Amino acid sequence: MCICVDCHWVDRCQAYHAVERQHGVPHLSAAPDIRPQQPRIHVQVRDLEGGGVGVEWDVRGCDSFQAEPGRWHRLRPGEKLPA
Repeated sequence: MCICVDCHWVDRCQAYHAVERQHGVPHLSAAPDIRPQQPRIHVQVRDLEGGGVGVEWDVRGCDSFQAEPGRWHRLRPGEKLPA
């Protein structure tokens, strides 16, 4: 799970913006203005049904992380977290 969903900066973060792009989901912000310090992005290659291959991107660590549990859900109430 990406730590960004519980970060105060999620809607302003350039690293999370890149993760959204890789997942093909709508962006929280069209122009994020925070460049995070030392984000550590975990990239996992996964087998998909039907023989395809998918890539999962998750930020697992970041020196700019500021905990705000539930931040993503408050920005997108009622929506399911991107997977």
